[in-house]
Amino acid sequence: MTFRVLWPVMRWPGDRAPELASVANGGEALFYDSAKSVPSEVWANADALVNGVDLDASIRSQLTRCRIFVKPAVGFDNIDLKAWGELGIPVCNVPDYGTQEVADHAIALMIDLMKGITFHTRELKKSPRQYWRPALNPFGRRLSACTFGVVGLGRIGTAAALRAKAFGMRVVFYDPYVSNGTDLSIGVKRVHSLTELFGMCDVVSIHAPLSAGTTKLINATVLAASKPGLILINTARGPIIDLDALHDALKAGTVQAAGLDVLPEEPANPDHPLIRAWAADEEWIDHRLVLTPHSAFFTPESVYDMRYKAGEVALTYLTTGRLQNCVNEAFLKNRR
Repeated sequence: MTFRVLWPVMRWPGDRAPELASVANGGEALFYDSAKSVPSEVWANADALVNGVDLDASIRSQLTRCRIFVKPAVGFDNIDLKAWGELGIPVCNVPDYGTQEVADHAIALMIDLMKGITFHTRELKKSPRQYWRPALNPFGRRLSACTFGVVGLGRIGTAAALRAKAFGMRVVFYDPYVSNGTDLSIGVKRVHSLTELFGMCDVVSIHAPLSAGTTKLINATVLAASKPGLILINTARGPIIDLDALHDALKAGTVQAAGLDVLPEEPANPDHPLIRAWAADEEWIDHRLVLTPHSAFFTPESVYDMRYKAGEVALTYLTTGRLQNCVNEAFLKNRR
């Protein structure tokens, strides 16, 4: 039997080799550029869907054969898990395609700020002679004398913790959902509040998922507890940090610097006070904010894995019944 796996909105232009390879053994890949262009009979006959965004109720009502929905990404906060579960359709994600890349990026942002990479490059462009000053970077620190904090010790948080340990840093984490003993298994210290974590760390790196409970988790109260000189890194989800509170903490000097790959609004809102000050090179934020465009995950290898594994998860379930990475188990009723 050949199963129909539908990509109703192809995100990646050009080559479709990863998707085709992922369902080569028992599946037929169907591709469309937009959900509006998918005929009703294709919706009705699809055995699986792979899509980066949710589909509305009018489309869900047409899915008479669909047995699985796969989001080709880690985060699933934009998917109505309950609605899919009530249809008996499991929602699965791809949690392992960019683990190494995102952890690498978090460490890169930290090192950039601590060693002044971007800062020195920018200054030298102004005047290679005048700014040939090794001690110009005011934030330089010996990494092995610093404490690295992790919020969220999942796959990426653990990978970041291990990288920080490789630099000789002491590692501390906060994660109320991780079982006891995890700290012992990788040789890190656990704390039980964010204020305690922020108060003892030189660097804090965010690796938590976005949910109602983590939206603005890093707020004014948490930032006020920061150890002097704290550097804050976020490669997880933008809304986890209250950007207004971060602006105030940076301006007051409560937080020394921040490296952000994600923002509450993407693309960045040029009218937000923090983004506006950064873009204008206002003196108070000079060398204290590094931004990247939600690019931490990106390498050719990670993109291939994202695309391939999404189809693989769908076809594995269709052909063997083995369900991987299901994120709406609590809502499933009468699974198809």
